[in-house]
Amino acid sequence: MVTTREIIDLFVRKGDSEYGGEAVTQREHALQAAFLALQADAKPTLIVAALLHDVGHLLHDLPDDAPDAGVDDHHESSGYHFLRPRFPAAVTEPVRMHVAAKRYLCAVDPDYRDSLSEPSRISLELQGGPMTAEEAEHFIGQPFAEDAVRLRQWDDEAKVAGLKTPPLERFAEFLDQVLASETRS
Repeated sequence: MVTTREIIDLFVRKGDSEYGGEAVTQREHALQAAFLALQADAKPTLIVAALLHDVGHLLHDLPDDAPDAGVDDHHESSGYHFLRPRFPAAVTEPVRMHVAAKRYLCAVDPDYRDSLSEPSRISLELQGGPMTAEEAEHFIGQPFAEDAVRLRQWDDEAKVAGLKTPPLERFAEFLDQVLASETRS
């Protein structure tokens, strides 16, 4: 069973890597997403999902510019598999679905794609491009799809260079709370 300390240590060890061509590091991006969830008064599980949504990027040794070379690291899948034995579905499913949520939003909101950063547009193509109407209908009908869409929106906003956020340790209480509730289940 993973501990809060192990998760924090993972961010300390690998979180200073560049976040895929954006002006922030992996840790800054995670903290900004979690802070946006906190400001939105999200459930603790969704705050944790926001913090950990890109943990899959910390689990491999691919170069930061892998998407520019046409490599999709499938971070949503590796993150999901890393988190699934440790966290409830209310954390793991939005993490697993956050890339699909980008594809969904591109399909249902004509302005959404234009709002994406250039690195997000590049990764969108590697991830399958916008969903078809049928795929979008299926996606939004799944459990946790709405949480994944909220997470996706925070993900898109969490790329501000120099933004002040609470430190990683501020989110330890949410990790502790969610891990403790999972242990009791």
